Amino acid sequence: LDPQCPSAPGDVGNGFTVEFPVRYDTVKDASISRAVKMGDRSLLQPFMEGAKLLEAAGCGAIATSCGFLVMFQQELAAAVNIPVITSSLLQAPYVARMLGPDRKVGILTARAASLGEKHFRGAGIEGLDVAVKGMDEYPEFTKAFISDEPFMDVDLVEDEMEAAARSLVEMEPRLGAVVLECANMPPFAPVVRQVTGLPVHEVSTPISHTVGALLRRPFNRFYL
Repeated sequence: LDPQCPSAPGDVGNGFTVEFPVRYDTVKDASISRAVKMGDRSLLQPFMEGAKLLEAAGCGAIATSCGFLVMFQQELAAAVNIPVITSSLLQAPYVARMLGPDRKVGILTARAASLGEKHFRGAGIEGLDVAVKGMDEYPEFTKAFISDEPFMDVDLVEDEMEAAARSLVEMEPRLGAVVLECANMPPFAPVVRQVTGLPVHEVSTPISHTVGALLRRPFNRFYL
């Protein structure tokens, strides 16, 4: 996207989040509001063009900086010949399979009011029994990551994420894991883990998994 709010370390928009080289392509005028609130389908073409540019530049995989772009997962994956990770929601079915039948996946999302069937279809989780908690009621998070203000109080956002995580657990006591939909949430994953006591998955999880599949290291054969 093309946001005003800076990306903190841990955020996919910050190059220091990962330990391998990254290249960014910003889709001009792709605001958070257009992607999240409006679900603007006209964003698809410029994102496809950006994906093709990154592939041509030699990138081995592509990720986006907004989990709501999972509505374009099928089209973006078809536009290039390398893996595309539009959202952390893609791992929800995998996470669910790791849990017992009496456990549920919890999803913390930037805006529950906007998360719908088109996103679930894109992630392949339609029909999956999940518990969703949005940050809609938390003003500092909303100001930074939905209204796209250029500054945020990081400590306050962390407090709001902690409160949302507690609310999610209270809402659904059968949780077995949490998936953070928003690509801006990973810096606050530790507090969610601490509050819930559950595994916390976010967008860097599938990114690291994919890069691990690309950058295969040889194993030491000394002990054979």
